[in-house]
Amino acid sequence: MSMRCVVFSHGKESGPWGTKITALAEVARAAGWSVESVDYRGIDSAEGRLEALVAACRALPAASAPPVLVGSSLGGWLTAAASRSVAARGMFLMAPAFDMPGLPPLPPVADCPTVVVHGWQDDIVPVDHGLAFARAHRATLHLVDDDHRLTASLPRICRWFGEFLDAIPA
Repeated sequence: MSMRCVVFSHGKESGPWGTKITALAEVARAAGWSVESVDYRGIDSAEGRLEALVAACRALPAASAPPVLVGSSLGGWLTAAASRSVAARGMFLMAPAFDMPGLPPLPPVADCPTVVVHGWQDDIVPVDHGLAFARAHRATLHLVDDDHRLTASLPRICRWFGEFLDAIPA
């Protein structure tokens, strides 16, 4: 059996082991997944961060199955943008920064199980951007009464993430 891995991508102003990633990594480990979190600090461009994510996925051990990608905000955009080139097994996107000024157009994404979580009160990335992506890609969509950081919804997000991982074939 191949090793199952989750690769996390943090947002523009965050770090590789912020609150959401740390909590979700615990869920993944408890379910038997290995975890990686790409450190984008010091890489300012979306293109540079995308190259780092693809390189990190390609550097996974040869015994690894294609990864499940998880991203928040700019990390959500990176997750979707890299998904096809790394043959992602699934995507879990939190307040994904789609259609934002300064970001390149999103390339075609992998056809894989996808979840979008977005807060109604998000004042950084309009909730309509997450809705449009979910609609276009037939993704599972969770809308919560929360802001961009999604902190108040973290217990529910962890539960949804665990259910998402459980549904990914071994």
